[in-house]
Parts: sequence; structure tokens; C-alpha cells
Amino acid sequence: MKAVVYESFSTPPQIRNVVDPTPEAHGVVVKVMATGVCRSDWHGWVGHDPDIELPHVPGHELAGIVEAVGKDVRKWKVGDRVTVPFVGGCGACPECHSGNHQVCDTQFQPGFTHWGSFAQYVGIHQADINLVALPETLDFATAASLGCRFVTSFRAVVDQGKTSAGQWVAVHGCGGVGLSAIMIANAIGAHVVAIDISEEKLELARKLGAVATVNATRVANVAEAVTEITRGGVHVSLDALGHPTTCFNSISNLRKRGKHVQVGLMLADHSTPAIPMSKVIAHELEILGSHGMQAYRYDAMLAMMQSGKLAPEKLIGKTISLEQSIDALMNMDRFEGSGVTVITEF
Repeated sequence: MKAVVYESFSTPPQIRNVVDPTPEAHGVVVKVMATGVCRSDWHGWVGHDPDIELPHVPGHELAGIVEAVGKDVRKWKVGDRVTVPFVGGCGACPECHSGNHQVCDTQFQPGFTHWGSFAQYVGIHQADINLVALPETLDFATAASLGCRFVTSFRAVVDQGKTSAGQWVAVHGCGGVGLSAIMIANAIGAHVVAIDISEEKLELARKLGAVATVNATRVANVAEAVTEITRGGVHVSLDALGHPTTCFNSISNLRKRGKHVQVGLMLADHSTPAIPMSKVIAHELEILGSHGMQAYRYDAMLAMMQSGKLAPEKLIGKTISLEQSIDALMNMDRFEGSGVTVITEF
């Protein structure tokens, strides 16, 4: 099969012909019809993920068609249209038994723990608990765009933040994760304040439902600006970028007993950010993480999509070829353009 492969970290990947995957007894092989280009892939490429073994094929936001099925798989057959959470569970550990596959003790992640979806085919483990059936009406590019950013945002806003109609929500960073969170919070009936340094991204945030925006380069204090807009601070705040500054601002702009949800990855030099702990204590704030979403929770999200409340296709910025994905991957840290980039030509 054709795949994007890198032999060492931070060096240009290449298009190569490599051996096709074969399914594990409990897994399947998926023919990749679309796969997103995510900043998490960039983190892996530069060497921030200790699970990656070289040479490596990136890619974890995928949708496609089941090509081959392992002998122990019961729920899936060749030809099924599927997607998959970027964190897969083993089905046997205490976390999986409690329904929290997204923090499985022996989790797997395509594109990190094993070769991913910047390829014509990808192997998926423990298919019976990790695959998600796609409605016939959902195109593959949109399905792939759900894989990491949208589902993580859904869990952050709905399951972790427990956002409700009428609440104020701040979203720091208007990339794929942030724009997804804005759309989801707006669909629930929350009032969203979007924060970014790009007017282009803030304009898209307004189109997706943000009732107010803050350009962080044009105010002296982001937290104070958000607090003034919301007359006391937000109920739920998300750091959708993953930077010490956005993390600090997200906690600082909460009202009393508010919830901060960390969605953007904090890796390497950013892994131990300063936080306003005195405010966390005095105002009884909650600090939560959001790391993927279980396969069985997709039904709630897909129902909102089918009802028209969510339209993730609006988040797709452009579609590209596998060859073009190399430049897209290497330039992810430049935050160029808006929306989600999806590979649809293999």
C-alpha cells in the first residue's frame, strides 16, 4: 500500500510503498477513504510522543470501509462503513469495565502506538468495542473530521463541562478543536465567547455561533475582557490550543465554581504550566481533562448531527491528497488557514 512514512523525528516524511496490514484476531483492516491532518500528528512527528517507534506512519482521524476482518470479530463485516475514536480500549481493564475506554490502561492509538491512517489501509484493534458505524448519509470527509477534534470537544463540552443552555462558555483557540467546541456549545444553547489571535478564525467562530469574540493581541488582559463581556466570568472554559498562556487565561476567566477543561495537548516545554491556584481554591474551581471519547458515546453526537443541530462539515477547511499531506503535517505549528484539513485522495 501507499503510505506517508518518516524514518526520524522532525525530518521530511516520504511517500512509500509498504506492506499491507493484516487484521489481528480481534481487529479489522480499514480501507481509508478520508483522514484528518491534526496537530497531534505534528506533535508525534517532532518527537513529543514516547509511544511512537520508528519508522512510523502518522494519522488517527479516519473513516473508511472494512476491508478484512479478524477471526474473533463478531459485530463487523467486510464492506461496513466505519470510523473509530482516536483512543481505543482493550475492553478488559477496570477503566474499560467502567465505560471509560478513552482512558484505558492499555489503550491503543492509530498513528501513535502503531501505524496510522496516512495510508491506503490501517489496522484497528478490538474492533467490537471500538468501531463506530457511519450513517449512509454521512460522507467520509466529514466522518474523518470527527475523529479527534470534534469528539474530544463534544466530550469536553457535554460530558466533562456538563454545559447547559444559558451558561457562558469561553473557548481559547479557534483551530479545529476550538471551532468544534463553539459549534457544540452553541447547539446546546450556551453563550460562547471565542478567543484567538487571528481575525479570520474569529470571523469563522462568529459564523459558527460565538456571540462575542476577543482578539488576544488587542486587549491588555484576556481574562478581564472575557469577565467584562460575561459580567462575572464564564461557567465553562476550554483551552483548545494547549499553551501555558491559554491555559492560565482559561482558568482565570471562570466565575466562582466554574469548570476549566483542558483539551489542547500540553507537551514538552509546555507540560507543566503555571495556574492561578489561589483562585482555584478560593472560588472552588474545577480543572478537568478531555481525552477522546468512547465509541458508544458517538450515538448522542450522531443524533445531534442527523437532527441538524450539529454540522461538522462546516469546519472542513480544505481537502488534499496524500502527497500534499506531507507539507500540511510539517506546517501544522504555523496555524495557517482556518478549519480542518482532510486527506481524501490516496
